[in-house]
Amino acid sequence: MTIALEIPKADNLQRLSLDDYLAYNDGTDTRYELLEGVLKPMSLGTVKHSKIIRFLDRQFDQEIQRSHPDWIVLATLMAVQSPRGRRWDTSRIPDLLVMPVAQYESMTDGAVITLDQTSPIVVVEVVSPSTKTEEYRSKWIEYCALDIAEYWIVDPINECVTVCVLEEGSYTNYRYALQEPIVSIIFPALAVTAAQVLMN
Repeated sequence: MTIALEIPKADNLQRLSLDDYLAYNDGTDTRYELLEGVLKPMSLGTVKHSKIIRFLDRQFDQEIQRSHPDWIVLATLMAVQSPRGRRWDTSRIPDLLVMPVAQYESMTDGAVITLDQTSPIVVVEVVSPSTKTEEYRSKWIEYCALDIAEYWIVDPINECVTVCVLEEGSYTNYRYALQEPIVSIIFPALAVTAAQVLMN
């Protein structure tokens, strides 16, 4: 079934359930996140944004092939249902996420990891001027509530990479800049600096 709805406007909101969101198709290639039932178009990233994602995709994939062949890394291909809001659904599409291959291959109801499924192992978001508050606040809270082991915030604006590590039920933020090597609990053999990530 395909649902064709106009994008909700601030003065006349049409709110979608997660099922509506999964079935939504407006006939374009626009990708949407779902924020408390409201479709939010995802803007096209800059060339720098896409280079950062591509670089980390390759780095993570190499580490997965070496030490976790039962995992997979996906770039903007999988959404994550958020625990945000009780009345209306929220679904985020991280720039990158790492999840078990078996879970990925078993999914049949659309490309959304729902609240009753295992959360991703790692998520990565690349900051843009329009999303900065969300990456550092809203998504930080949401991904923490989902018990995602590592949340990377790659910030080309402030030229730093923050790795949020789940420790005792909350995130501890570790900030890296310039030539500082990034430390990942999930990928301990990963050998990249903040500068290498940001200069791509």
